[in-house]
Amino acid sequence: MRYWKLILLFAGVTSVPVTAETLHDDFAHLAEINIASLIMLREQALLPDPLAQRIAAATAQIVSEQSAHGARRSSNYLDFEARLLEIAGVEASRLHTGRSRQDIGSTLRRMALRESLLDVYRALLEARSALLALAEQHVETVIPAYTHGVQAQPTSLAHYLLAFSAAFERDSERYQQSYARLNQSPLGAAALATSGFPLDRERLAELLGFEALVINSYDANLVSSVDSKIDYANAMVASAVPIGQFCQNLHTQYHGTAPWILLADSQTGVSSIMPQKRNPRPLDRLRSSATAVVGNGYTVILNAHNTNSGMNDYRDGAQTLLTAEHAEKMYRRYATLIRNLVVSPERALAEIDADYATMTEVADVLLREAGIAFREGHHYASELTTRGRAAGKKPKELTDDELLDTWRELADGELPLPIARIRAAMDPQAMVAARQGRGGPQPAEVARMLQQHKAELATGQGWLAAARQRLTAAAEQRQSLFESLL
Repeated sequence: MRYWKLILLFAGVTSVPVTAETLHDDFAHLAEINIASLIMLREQALLPDPLAQRIAAATAQIVSEQSAHGARRSSNYLDFEARLLEIAGVEASRLHTGRSRQDIGSTLRRMALRESLLDVYRALLEARSALLALAEQHVETVIPAYTHGVQAQPTSLAHYLLAFSAAFERDSERYQQSYARLNQSPLGAAALATSGFPLDRERLAELLGFEALVINSYDANLVSSVDSKIDYANAMVASAVPIGQFCQNLHTQYHGTAPWILLADSQTGVSSIMPQKRNPRPLDRLRSSATAVVGNGYTVILNAHNTNSGMNDYRDGAQTLLTAEHAEKMYRRYATLIRNLVVSPERALAEIDADYATMTEVADVLLREAGIAFREGHHYASELTTRGRAAGKKPKELTDDELLDTWRELADGELPLPIARIRAAMDPQAMVAARQGRGGPQPAEVARMLQQHKAELATGQGWLAAARQRLTAAAEQRQSLFESLL
């Protein structure tokens, strides 16, 4: 904001309100491109100082005019140039030396998209931070986990949440990689084959905060303008899908009468006719946002499909920016939802105890402590499950005789472990605590992963700060050099 305020002050404007919206629109990016071009052309001796100063003063005046309330703020260079020539004369058209609206348009779209990506990335980090805060509270909270929609095995809530945090880390990597490819400058490519003027493309990139060039000038405008947007859109779509899964998992809890995780009452809406009904609207809105990201992201791809090089179908960044708006909203809604979840460890444990999710541990204990082949132990645990369910019994309600007789019928011998050991294996908390594999739900391993994820989050925050600082440094350099011409 300081950069544009100073330009307005040099133009003699002291009372024009400058907002975030006016600072970051396409007109602002066009003005920045023109200022960078002006500085580079002067440094390359392609503009004499008196003309460079006239162009600088005219540019500052145009910026002030376009910052007035109700101004059109066109991003079309020809509109900018028409006013430039009115103020500074036809010689001011030399600002456009070696350029085309093609490379100008490609550049300002990349500038808009990179700012958008950083905003989306910040929202991602906020969502992950909220997720890790919840996970830290529930390292030892044992919950049922499901496959094929059926209760499978117990795990911990922190272990479950860290799985989605791991997805956020992959998202983080994709966004960073997308940014690295997006933050490359096409400026100086002209229409598609550069020009007959010795423009310093590297200097233009530096002044605008780009980290590299799109080297091939045909690629700069006509090929990379496709895949850079698709790259960014794909990163958003890839992130939205696990968020949709999380929504569906949580929504399933509302199908039962005793959910162990749900939204706080303050976040739900009461039905207009059914006084007992609490509708989890934030969950619906989050899922809708994730769906909007997927739908709009695929539209970015479809707009570019089966088009000739140079067509406008895929060059406009509006669809990608729309996808980004939905993505940012999705992450913010996710963070809010996570912060308003209510967890009942007792209900989670009761749901596990109501069925046979610990039977794998029964088979494992027979193998580890009695040397019984896993498949034999599996048959025994499976038969206990079948008989218990048929009798309407929970695992803890199976009698000693049922445990012993089932083994005798299957193995033609005595149960090789004490009954107390079999019963202990059916305890969900003990089963989780007994896990030994790297990445498992045992508390010590979850605590280790939690610290790793926190470190990854801090790294992501550092990357974001550094990316923003590079853009700020470029803006300050442009400002200083522009001031010297005013």
